[in-house]
Amino acid sequence: MLGWALGALAYTLMASAALGAAPKGIEIQTEDVTRFYQVYQAAGGHPSAEQLQHGYLDPGTPGLHHLVKVRNVTAERIAQAIETHPELYTDAKTCMEALPRVRKRLNAAFRKLLILYPEAQKPPVTILVGRGRPLAISGPGDGVQIGIEAMCAPIARALNPSVDDRFVHVIAHEYVHSQQDSKLADGDHPTVLERSLLEGAAEFIGEMISGDVAYGYLRASTQGREKEIETKFAADMDKTDFSDWLDNTTPTKPGDLGYWVGYRITKSYYQHASNKHAAIREIIQMNDPHAFLAKSGWYPGIVLK
Repeated sequence: MLGWALGALAYTLMASAALGAAPKGIEIQTEDVTRFYQVYQAAGGHPSAEQLQHGYLDPGTPGLHHLVKVRNVTAERIAQAIETHPELYTDAKTCMEALPRVRKRLNAAFRKLLILYPEAQKPPVTILVGRGRPLAISGPGDGVQIGIEAMCAPIARALNPSVDDRFVHVIAHEYVHSQQDSKLADGDHPTVLERSLLEGAAEFIGEMISGDVAYGYLRASTQGREKEIETKFAADMDKTDFSDWLDNTTPTKPGDLGYWVGYRITKSYYQHASNKHAAIREIIQMNDPHAFLAKSGWYPGIVLK
């Protein structure tokens, strides 16, 4: 945990409250989930593509329509997923019970974000039902879209066994992505360093506002191996081949060590900064990975508080 940093955060929150600060909240939309299950139940758990198109996708939120556009989520593919993996949709239905609790915790996390980073954009978070993947997508200006059926799937439990915690910490992480530099996030041929810092910044700020990182399972696999892992990272950081660092988690083997190294670089940056509020802005708006790394004070195996 970020003991001393969170203590400073608490002071900031109390001071802001004393000044009457009440930043406008960030909308958390769940109506797509409600509408999906109305269609699903009316069809006895076997909705057709036509029923899903007209009853679920067509009247969907902008967040759902964005997912459809960028990730090829069609009525036909959802209908096929329901028949092929029906457990995804029965499990997700039970996860709906967690949504009111998740909303309450996220509202608190977003209040912290808006106090720490007042210039934050406020796109909505949309919790919806997809075709089993992706788990979550986000980007500058696009908000956050979360697939409840993917978040409640067995493979997602590796992130966090608690449904509530999993939703809260993943959404906090993804919401930071919605604030990051669009040119860096969408650039061609990003390097291991660039992607790792984007993910590490989302982990660090997400932890500050929600209480933990999204990829907490990495703690166990990295403990005592900090210098070994980060020495290899330093040698690979300018590569564009992510296979050893990102997008490489499997059901039997955890990966994505770039998230963990990026988090540690970001944490080092914050701990070395004399102006913590400026550091938060610099972390979120980071657009020069090598300059950020140089200023962070990080080195392989660094001991962080």
